[in-house]
Parts: sequence; C-alpha cells; structure tokens
Amino acid sequence: MDADGRVCVQDGMCWSWPLVSALVLCSLLSVGTVRTAPCQTCRRLTDSFIKGLERTANKNFGGGNTAWEEEKLAKYARSETRLLEIVEAVCDKSDFDCNRLLEQIEDQVETWWFHRQQEAPDLFQWLCIEELRLCCPPGHYGPECTECPSGPGGVCGGLGRCEGEGTRLGDGDCVCDPGYSGVLCQDCAHGYYREKSSNHTQPPCSACHHSCKKCTGPQDNKCLDCKPGWILHSNKCVDVDECGTELARCPSNTYCFNTDGSYECRGCDQACVGCMGSGPARCKKCARGFRLTGAKCLDIDECSERAIACPGLNEACINEEGSFRCECAEGRPWDAACRPLDDFSQKGLFDDMTDDEVLVLQQMFFGVVICALATLAAKGDMVFTAIFIGGVAAMAGYWLSEKGDRVLDGFLKGR
Repeated sequence: MDADGRVCVQDGMCWSWPLVSALVLCSLLSVGTVRTAPCQTCRRLTDSFIKGLERTANKNFGGGNTAWEEEKLAKYARSETRLLEIVEAVCDKSDFDCNRLLEQIEDQVETWWFHRQQEAPDLFQWLCIEELRLCCPPGHYGPECTECPSGPGGVCGGLGRCEGEGTRLGDGDCVCDPGYSGVLCQDCAHGYYREKSSNHTQPPCSACHHSCKKCTGPQDNKCLDCKPGWILHSNKCVDVDECGTELARCPSNTYCFNTDGSYECRGCDQACVGCMGSGPARCKKCARGFRLTGAKCLDIDECSERAIACPGLNEACINEEGSFRCECAEGRPWDAACRPLDDFSQKGLFDDMTDDEVLVLQQMFFGVVICALATLAAKGDMVFTAIFIGGVAAMAGYWLSEKGDRVLDGFLKGR
C-alpha cells in the first residue's frame, strides 16, 4: 500500500482500497453462492444426471452393422455429444435453483465426465460431498460432517433423526419420534410408558391415558402424575373445575365453561350485560332493548309499546331483537326520506294549481316588476321612465281587456 492508501503489485499497477474491497467481496460472494447452495438441489441435480446416463446408455444408431455400432457406442459413451444431451435435460426449466447451480458447476461436471468418472463412479459423492461440500455422508451433519449421535439401534438409537443429517447444516441433536425422549431417544416421553417384554429386547413406549403425565399402563387408574388441569387422586387424574376456583380468567361479557383439563371463555347471550352461563336466564343485567320478564331478559317490542315509534307519516315500524327499525310503507316507490317518488316524477310545479291561482301569481309578478321600474324612474332616469310608462300601459290594457272579455261573456250569457 502506497502513501495514498492504494494497493500496488509488483508490475506497478495500483488500485484504490475501496475498489479492492469491492473485488474481494464479489469474489467471496461468487464462491459462497455455490458453497451455500442447498444439498437437496445438488442431490436432485445428480439424480437427474444419473437418469440421463441410463436413458442414453443403449442409444441405437440404427446402422445395422453390429461391429460398427459397438465401435461408435464406445466413442459415444465418453463423448461430449452425450454429455450435452444429458446436461440439456438435467434440470426442469421451472427449477431455478437447479439451473443456477448447474451454470456455476459446469467445469466440475466436465472434469468428472472426462477425467474422474472411472475412479469416482458415484457422482453425488464426488460432486456434492467432496468437491462442492454441500452435503455430508449419511449419519453426519454440519460444516465438517461431524458424526451424528448413535446408539444400539443406529443414529439416535433408531428412534429419531439427527438434525441436519446429510447436509452441512443443523446441530446434530436427535429429534425423537413421538413417544420417545432423551439424548439418544431411549426414554419414554411424558404421557407414555414402557411396555413389558418377555424377551431381552427393549420394549416400545405406548401412550398413557390422556389425563396422565406419567403412568404404568394405559388405564386411567395407572397414573403416577397428572397433566396440567388435572389432580391425582387414588392413581386417577381428576379434572380440576377452574370455573369454580380463581384459576379462570375470562374477559367481560363472557362466562367460564369447564372442559377436560382446561376451560373456555364463551360469549354471553345478546340479551345480557354480563352473565353467569349460557342463555337469557343467566344474565347479570339485561342489555338495552331487553327487559327482565320472570327470570329471563326478553326482547322489548318497541313497535307495540311506543305511541309513535317511527316519526314519518309513510314509515312502518319493524321490531327486531333488542331494537327496531323504520321502513317505508309498502305499495308505492319511496325516496330515502319516505316521500313518494311518483309525486316528483309525474307532476310539474303548477300541475295542482287552478287557473285563477296562476293568474294571481302572474299579476303579482308584474306588480313587482312595475314597482322596481317606478323606483328607478323616480331617480330621473329617462330610459327606465319610458319603460315604466310602457309597463303601466301594458298592464292597464291587459286588465281592461280581461275585464271587457268577462263583461261581454256575462252579458251574452244573460248575467
């Protein structure tokens, strides 16, 4: 490293330290990608490769000359052509992990095919365990392929599996089969007992009665210790009623329901505010919309007890459990406020008015206009004065013509 903090080599080339760090990191990542690839992916790849070997083992050239075919097959057996045929089909297109691993180990596969196949015929052993160090032999686990704990029956006594066995992962602890426990799975787990055996072999473990934690037999009177929620009495485990003790803790508006070895918190009836059990007869207090009738909280029929339950003239009251609702009466279409839709859709604004009422409205309108013009004319505006005089004349002519028509009409009719 020079005075500027750069890394230099013998030929005089120098790089900055951040660039060197990045190159080293990329190198480590490229190696780590292969080293940490799952063992299952490598096994799947090698198993598929072996199937490809079997598929191409007796490939028929169809020449009809046996000697010629034997010579060609001998050359084909170790040829690059056969290797390419196998490799092209070794991974499914949808298997991303397999294709990624195959791309990274092409050189190792070619090395085994052309140089190591005779001395190392087991491709999985050579590639996945020895070369790539992704897997371990059976009975071994972890980065260094440490031997799994074993007993008389084999790995984990033959009654469990070694955590991480066959891979470079795991801690090697025994994961015992149901009913067994211990470092080598040689003991009976809680809730199981050792059966008696007439020969010298170790008998299996069988399940106790469901209430027993420890026992000497499958019956309920063979208990030595009880599971939580039970208490031992004369070699029997008796259920503890948590609901009758302070052991139960239930939230508000629920009640305690005892079960075998435990309890449940169940919801109160909708008629209750707090309860001591199921149904409207076990309420501590009646909910709104319910009334205590006898020993039960029963629904109040607001529609029959209230004089006017629904304020609208076109509304009908519908009783519900603990409440009621108002709906528009049947027979006509209504809007959201229970007003008849047909009144709005079929009638105009003046449809219900008589002719005389319309005439009065017209005269009132003209009167308002004349007053406005008179106000403007009083200010000396000649334009509005002319309009005002014209409006008065028009109103007078209209009124006289109307009166004349009525007088004439009455005279002709003999009035």
